Amino acid sequence: MTDRDTAGTRSVERPPTGELSRLPDSLPAWRALLDRIEVRPSKGMGQNFLLDRAVIDQIVTAAGIGPGDTVVEIGPGLGILSEGILATGASLVAIELDAKLAAQLFVTFGDLDRFRLVEADALTVPTASVVADGTPFTVVANLPYSVATAILRHLLEQPHRPRRLVLMVQKEVAERITATPPRLSILGVAARLYTEPRIAFTVPPDVFFPPPAVESAVVVLDVHDHVPVEGEERALFFTIVSAGFQQKRKQLANSLADTLALPKADVRDWLGAAGIAPDRRAQTLTVAEWLAVNALRPRSIVSRR
Repeated sequence: MTDRDTAGTRSVERPPTGELSRLPDSLPAWRALLDRIEVRPSKGMGQNFLLDRAVIDQIVTAAGIGPGDTVVEIGPGLGILSEGILATGASLVAIELDAKLAAQLFVTFGDLDRFRLVEADALTVPTASVVADGTPFTVVANLPYSVATAILRHLLEQPHRPRRLVLMVQKEVAERITATPPRLSILGVAARLYTEPRIAFTVPPDVFFPPPAVESAVVVLDVHDHVPVEGEERALFFTIVSAGFQQKRKQLANSLADTLALPKADVRDWLGAAGIAPDRRAQTLTVAEWLAVNALRPRSIVSRR
């Protein structure tokens, strides 16, 4: 049985209570499960299934979850991380796009009161539609490399943000998320605007099926209680940040002037008023400095997001 929530996504109700299906404990058994449900890992969708329960234990420990907590898992796949989350006593909302994987998750965990399955694209699901407003929650996910940045931005720009995110991503993406000046990127600025990020541990390719071509890392992002820019102000902030990084090898004054079509003399005065030397590069500015630049922006700048 299914129902449709206010976001238009499909939520699966639990079936009559029965024994949970046991998850496999060997690679041949996992392969057999994939064959039985007719799922072929898709390279295009970034489907690399995590199979190592020791890594699952590390992720769950990093999440700091336990009985009474609420967790949202994005892209649970075959459910090995779901199993680890549910073992802590936490309640789990699992968002899965693949219909065959969603059906298998329903078979495996559907009789648990603490489990809810939402079959949808996570990028279209407002968090308020799956977690009641005011309820603290944690996001835990093994994210496909191709959508990791988009999902992170989607979650952090929601009015109802998680208290913590624990994300398995490509190691290179993890390093960009947690970077500090002089190696900041737009992704790093966004991450530090909303959170305090850190890499918890790295993960080798051989714990996945099929193994990816790159190393992975688990990032923990503790979300700030207050974000200094919201709504239209946030859009204007990122218009300026994006302009600064548009030509990141250039001096900041030149990049802003060229991208925003402003006189260079005016941009130099603007940066000077914010206490920023015009010959600096975008990647050397802290989030606090970007906020100072945004606060004194010319009125002619409009959001381009």
